[in-house]
Amino acid sequence: MPERYQIEVEPTESRLEPVFKLSSIEKDRCLGCLDCAKRDCVYEVYENRRFLPDQLVYSTDSRCKLCLRCVQECHNQILVKMLNPEYVNLGDEYWTPEIITSLWHQAGTGKIPVSGTGYGGHFSGTGFDDMWTDMSEIVRPTRDGIHGREYISTSIDLGRKPDFLNFRNNRLAGELPPNYSIPLPVILDIPPRGRSWAPVRKSIIAAGRRCRLPVLSDGKKARGAFIVPRHRPGEKIEPATTCRMIEIFLDSPSPPALKSAEATVAALQKTAPRTVVWIGLPLKKGTKQNVLRLARAGIGAVHLYAGHHGKENDNGSGAFIKEAVRDIHLALVEESLRDRVSLLAGGGIAQAEHVAKLIACGADGAVIDEALLVALECRMCFRCLGENRCQWGLEKIDPAWGTQRITNLLGSWHAQLIEVLGAMGLREVRRLRGEVGRVMFFSELEEECFAPIFGNRKARPD
Repeated sequence: MPERYQIEVEPTESRLEPVFKLSSIEKDRCLGCLDCAKRDCVYEVYENRRFLPDQLVYSTDSRCKLCLRCVQECHNQILVKMLNPEYVNLGDEYWTPEIITSLWHQAGTGKIPVSGTGYGGHFSGTGFDDMWTDMSEIVRPTRDGIHGREYISTSIDLGRKPDFLNFRNNRLAGELPPNYSIPLPVILDIPPRGRSWAPVRKSIIAAGRRCRLPVLSDGKKARGAFIVPRHRPGEKIEPATTCRMIEIFLDSPSPPALKSAEATVAALQKTAPRTVVWIGLPLKKGTKQNVLRLARAGIGAVHLYAGHHGKENDNGSGAFIKEAVRDIHLALVEESLRDRVSLLAGGGIAQAEHVAKLIACGADGAVIDEALLVALECRMCFRCLGENRCQWGLEKIDPAWGTQRITNLLGSWHAQLIEVLGAMGLREVRRLRGEVGRVMFFSELEEECFAPIFGNRKARPD
């Protein structure tokens, strides 16, 4: 039996004091009671708290377990818990405070985030939130569970696959197109904001090497088995003897640019015949026709780029990534081209569930970028845009610390993907690709269940 793929996680403390939802407030009318409620704290929060001069805060909130015993037992009611304004200001409408703090927890512990009080949010929203996974077919939970003796494979194959095999004298005739297997349907991409910060770049590359995952990297000198150098058409590409994959990125996928990219791929197939060549396309209007053209031309893989909100543009406008991927996937199926090309997509992948949902919409794998910065304690304030420094010191982190934080995040996402696959009744992630029978879309359920009674939902006036 092959060795089971696993990611070694290790608890890694935060550099900064974590931001919690509730903050402690102490009013100045203490009675000086001998049986002070703060002394009776079973977690010794007030005894072990310390002042952090670099952040001008106490460590009380990070140690508090929110049992609220001190609030209830204080004789003069001077202890109060209130909503932390710093927590409210984290991220934006897409990268919400709940997502950011959850990613911090996963990067620090490597464990799946679990809420003892259950999910308290909305059951529908925009983006990935209007898509639910059907996890009603738990696989053999009474014997040894989904982490037992039967493996759940999370590996995928990148590259073109032949339509059929030719045999001659009981031997395979000809050579198969280049194909590369990775143990997790995840590709790491260094976010644009972190490419100029050497410690961030080193942390992501080292984490990819440790987890045996490809890492997209700009630069002509990018080398290594797990490095995927990103080039533009027309750039001189040295023979990639140590690179298993190369990406050709098209800023503007016009017909001349596509033709130039196809020529570049053809040249690379001669100089590096065992290298999988990707074509990177920004997610825009007309991308579906470009993907179909590239698939017909024999391109092994296509990487679709979306903004950090998962839409065509960074300002949050345009089509969302899951709808675009589903549309492209169905078009490839209609043209009988789906197995000829690997479809990758990235942008707005903020949680482990987004990986499973994107694959269910038709992608082979997901590309994560901004979530890697959040694992390094980025607060998604975007104030570093146009500057070469981070307010929270990401450009000065210890690469060893950053490598372990990203490794912990990937370990947590790997465990969550196994949980989802096992609950769906699937033993390998390849079977999830395009399997919309394992998911539910809110818009379709609403139309089937409520539209016959109440009519179709009307668009809200602007």
